[in-house]
Amino acid sequence: MSRAHRIVIVGGGAGGLELATKLGDSYSADKIAVTLVDKNRTHIWKPKLHEVAAGSMDLADQELDYIAQAHWHHFRFRLGELVGIDRDKKEIQVAPYIDESGELVTPTQAIPYDTLVISIGSLTNDFGTQGVEQYAQRLESLGDAKRFHLRLVNACLRAQAQTSTLAPHQLKVAIIGAGATGVELAAELHRTTRAIISFGMDRVDPEKDLKVVLIEAAPKILPALSERISLAAEKLLTDLGVKVMTNAKVQKVQADKVVLADGQEIPAELIVWAAGVKAPDFLKGIGGLETNHVNQLLVLPTLQTTLDQNIFAIGDCAACPWPEANNGKGGIVPPRAQAAHQQASHLYKQINRIIHHQPLKPYQYRDFGSLVSLGEYSSVGSMMGGLIGGSLMVEGLFAKLMYISLYKLHQLALHGWFKVFLDTLSRLIHRRTHSIVKLH
Repeated sequence: MSRAHRIVIVGGGAGGLELATKLGDSYSADKIAVTLVDKNRTHIWKPKLHEVAAGSMDLADQELDYIAQAHWHHFRFRLGELVGIDRDKKEIQVAPYIDESGELVTPTQAIPYDTLVISIGSLTNDFGTQGVEQYAQRLESLGDAKRFHLRLVNACLRAQAQTSTLAPHQLKVAIIGAGATGVELAAELHRTTRAIISFGMDRVDPEKDLKVVLIEAAPKILPALSERISLAAEKLLTDLGVKVMTNAKVQKVQADKVVLADGQEIPAELIVWAAGVKAPDFLKGIGGLETNHVNQLLVLPTLQTTLDQNIFAIGDCAACPWPEANNGKGGIVPPRAQAAHQQASHLYKQINRIIHHQPLKPYQYRDFGSLVSLGEYSSVGSMMGGLIGGSLMVEGLFAKLMYISLYKLHQLALHGWFKVFLDTLSRLIHRRTHSIVKLH
């Protein structure tokens, strides 16, 4: 008997975990053997990280354990970080995993594959800006979001305990980059910081002492979206008291301030870098594969890498052709969760063709628009851009419901409708009896 086809998926983000779950549920173990590799133990939907950072999301409800998901959905999970690909041997090298106390948990691993799918997402791009590495906080992982939230709570506790006047930078948050992450974090922080202060911190004036500054080098916030959407988001942020600065290029970041190219200094105790996107640096030329200037793997319309038909890339780490972009002038698929979801679904449908070495159908990106959550206050965005040949602006409650539905679609792909329904009901009850913000 021939052995099962070995599918190794590296990266348990939106695309990778959905693909592993669908394959594990749909195929018998004697036909395909699915292995998911990730350097983290748990999964969380990346667009939710700003809520973790602000303290408005309970991780106990949203964090998903990879080991449990693998058990429930019939695939294998291996803990560790990808460090190399041997295309001749058709195996990947995974680094040893060391715990927080310095003890070895898993050794170096060599995992063989017949089909390899790389889905490791993206990171922020600091463009070599001075001081970012030392002084700015990023929101690239769950650990980053947790650390930021702890620093935020500690900053409030410190201000409450001190008897002297607050320094100019204290309780000031500077967010560099007004894309979706920066805008969503700014709106969420307005609500949660005031909730933290309301818990007996009477020495802090939320209107006078708490300040959030959003800094963007482009002429408008949400530069990838339309002028109308950008203006609507900016008005809502300004009404909340967020200071929005556009055409503001950052020259350097220091321990207690951000210095702009024009010499202006913005005092800040917490500085978040949320500008630019690139794939992880170690992908540059990994396994001899082709990459672009931001380390994305170059792929064909079939999602196969240009130099190896047995290696696929999906999600933010893939430079996938998008011929219809920019009025037919071409481009690449944007790094959005909806793209990762679509590519995972497409690849899932191609598995039988892959196993039997049949020609693959090309993937075609369908742009359903973009939505940006502004906390509990509102949402704005464009919908159905790919369906009507233009964009339809949506805002308010309808946009908020659409934004929530995107996350529900992700959960449905991982858990099925019955579990999602029960979890949603449980959270609605939970919200009635618990604090709206985490204090630890």
